[in-house]
Order: sequence, then structure tokens, then C-alpha cells
Amino acid sequence: MPLRLTVMQASLGAACLALVALGSFPAEATLDTLAGSWSGMGSMRPKDGPNEKVRCKVAYNVTKPGRSLTLDLRCASEAYKMVLSANIEQNGTDFSGNWFESEYRQGGKIYGTSAEEGLIEARIEGNTVAALVTIRTRGNHQSFVMDAPGAWVSQVAIELNKDSK
Repeated sequence: MPLRLTVMQASLGAACLALVALGSFPAEATLDTLAGSWSGMGSMRPKDGPNEKVRCKVAYNVTKPGRSLTLDLRCASEAYKMVLSANIEQNGTDFSGNWFESEYRQGGKIYGTSAEEGLIEARIEGNTVAALVTIRTRGNHQSFVMDAPGAWVSQVAIELNKDSK
């Protein structure tokens, strides 16, 4: 039987997956290196259920060289899909931005820091969302882990690879 998500449940998953797109820029590097497409798969663990497989594609577009980008994220599983966009600004090792998921019409803020090259630690927030995220990028590979104890989606883990041109 397919899993059906409420707006609150979907917004947590959408916000967490939005952060996948942030994980590629190292400290003090420009965002220009993110330009292009990434894809991969992973799993989401509902609080009271088994893991569910998810596939994702992310497209990065540099809007201000060295300072900001937009992203478009599409993810799907057997039970749902999400279409998310975000605007991200970087200032030194800090970043912030806004996200919006169009299938469930939810949005919020992203805050974080890139304390060392290839490592992102962030917090995502929305009306129904709060989670901590760790993202590590090495070359053309990115791993993403989100923990939201007590939330409907308690954990998300995704592995992405940069698509060849």
C-alpha cells in the first residue's frame, strides 16, 4: 500500500532534501563550481515505518558568480514526489537562503556554515519543519544525512554524483 504524506510530513522531507543541494561548496570557495546537474538515490525513514527509497536530481545555476545560486530539486519515491526550488547566498563560510516546495506549497529558511572544506552543517526551518543536517562533498560525490528526532521523517540519507556533461 503506498504511503500518503500530509503537507507537514512532505514539507519536512522537502526541506531536508533541499539541503542536499547545498553540500557541494567548500569553505571560502565560490559557488561557481556547483554549476551543473547531480543525481542519486538514498532512503527516508518515517518515524513509525520502514525505510523508503528515494531518487533525486538537482540542477544548480550560478546567479552571481562567487556569491549566490539557485537550485531546482526533483525527488520521487513510490509514494510521493517533490519539486523544490531554493535561492542560496554565501558570505565567507556562512550561508543562508529560502526554499519552496511546489507540490505541497511549503517553504522556509536554511542557515548554516562550511567550517572546513567539503563539510556543511546546517539547520532548516519552516512552519512545520526543524532539522539538523550534515553534508560532505568529495570531488564529484556528495553524501547527505538529516536527523529530525520526533519528526514524521526522522532520518534521510542520500548519495549524489555529479553528472557528466
